[in-house]
Amino acid sequence: MPVSDPLAALLDLPGVAVAVVEARTAVDGLLGHRVLRRRSAEVTAESALRGARASADLEGAGIELERLRGQLMHGQPVTVQSKDPRLGQLAANAVRLHADLGSLLPSWKGAPRQALARLHVLAAADLGVPDERLGRPRVAAGDPVEDPLGLGPAPDPVEAAARLDGLCRLLLAPTTAPAVVVAAVVHGELLALRAFGTADGLVARAAARLVLVDRGLDPKAVSAPEVGHAEIDAAGLRSSHSHAYADAARDYVSGGSAGVARWVVHCSQAVALGAREGLAVCEAILRAA
Repeated sequence: MPVSDPLAALLDLPGVAVAVVEARTAVDGLLGHRVLRRRSAEVTAESALRGARASADLEGAGIELERLRGQLMHGQPVTVQSKDPRLGQLAANAVRLHADLGSLLPSWKGAPRQALARLHVLAAADLGVPDERLGRPRVAAGDPVEDPLGLGPAPDPVEAAARLDGLCRLLLAPTTAPAVVVAAVVHGELLALRAFGTADGLVARAAARLVLVDRGLDPKAVSAPEVGHAEIDAAGLRSSHSHAYADAARDYVSGGSAGVARWVVHCSQAVALGAREGLAVCEAILRAA
């Protein structure tokens, strides 16, 4: 594989090609559902809500779906079962972020750095981040960095900025890599860099969803890969008291081809489960018709 296409080379890592095909097959099955012929907008909206709830949950702001739906429908502040009021705001931000993703596609296609800045503005609003820092990467070594996944020390601001620039260049370069692989790398890099220092997980998962939409895997955003991540995490916790999502992210952060392979396989499995969630939404709409 030519060095000029480093993303495509990831398909050669153990387990990756098979997992990517399974993810693609699952999403294709969802896209063929008859509900999407006339009511795709409803599925997109519900997928966004479920994805936002799951993304907030992975950030420590867990809330039941129907409780969240009820608070939003009645115009109430989003509250979660935590003594930290910031987590309710974080869950509300996740909802707003996912609702606005479609409007960010044009800038994501041509100016991903600009789109990432907007993602952070939405994700970190009203979380105590000074207005002048919203949408701006860390610049000083002493800038605070949240680490809800326990990934360890973040790269210093100079390294983070360089890697963020490199990621954006990679996104604008041609590649034959499947969308699932590109999304996994974007997701993993943004988690690893924690470039903004606050709400980086929300930004990373939203950016990964943008990749799947932009690169044609799920053009209508009817799957919910964030739900897949949360399901894998919950299953791991039940079986071995381990947070599978954080473990997989640490594999990526630790570097090495084996860690990257485990992360891409994990993300592929989450995409497949997210497609299953989209199918559940389609079936619920059919039953209610």
